[in-house]
Amino acid sequence: YPVLSIARGGRNKFLFILGPALAMITALITSTVIPWAAPFITKGGSVIPLQVADVDMGILFVFSVVSVGVYGIMIGGWASNNKFSLIAAIRGASQMVSYELPMGLALIAVLFMTGSLKMSEIVANQVENGWHFIYQPLGGIIFFVCALAQCNRTPFDLPEAENELNFGYHQEYSSMKLGFYLFAEYINMFISSAVMVTLYFGGYDIPFVNEASWGLNSFWMSVISFSVLMTKISFFLFVFLWIRWTIPRFRYDQLMNLGWKKLIPLALVNMIITAAVMLWLKK
Repeated sequence: YPVLSIARGGRNKFLFILGPALAMITALITSTVIPWAAPFITKGGSVIPLQVADVDMGILFVFSVVSVGVYGIMIGGWASNNKFSLIAAIRGASQMVSYELPMGLALIAVLFMTGSLKMSEIVANQVENGWHFIYQPLGGIIFFVCALAQCNRTPFDLPEAENELNFGYHQEYSSMKLGFYLFAEYINMFISSAVMVTLYFGGYDIPFVNEASWGLNSFWMSVISFSVLMTKISFFLFVFLWIRWTIPRFRYDQLMNLGWKKLIPLALVNMIITAAVMLWLKK
């Protein structure tokens, strides 16, 4: 049994454990820069942002951590000492690299509109001027498709193609190490939904409503805005599952052609058009 030989013989044991641990850690860290609700204002007038860290390079931090997550799949597949796992790990790495490019290009168009990488300012811009998806529908769709691929979800679940690879990159895993891989996938779904809602769908903003006119105190506004954000995230989680039940898996060549020949050119066109419109509006 390959798992027992690795664990008892000591060959790649550290990497075999590091793979799922790295996948889980990177999945959790990305939640630190997401604004989960409207800032809470105390009676003394102090403003408490309801996010762990409101850093200036917030969305860049998300992308940098997500890019590290590919090492969890690569290390786990290679350390398993199994050809099926190794092939799946190579698939996962090439898939993530391919779809990070159009995702980043789609994001640049949003940054043109906000002029900031801070997640809180991106949400604030949508509260004042409307959701970015209204102005960037193509970018939002590209971002969502890339999020499916980044999370290895159907129809992009090539690293877990059981009919081809006999369970994929975590074939040799069991117990809690396998649980880490599976939990990390669903955490990535949740975080991807949260990032997409924050960038394109107003974050915790309630559409077509002026919350200030309600006259509620800061506590209840924070509770309501958090509930709104969770509702939006739940909708996209449902869409993730809905697609899994509906669309069959792509072939690997179709996966790569979609990323390199379709999404990247579309994202570039969207970025150029957005830049031209922003320059024209400034005149």
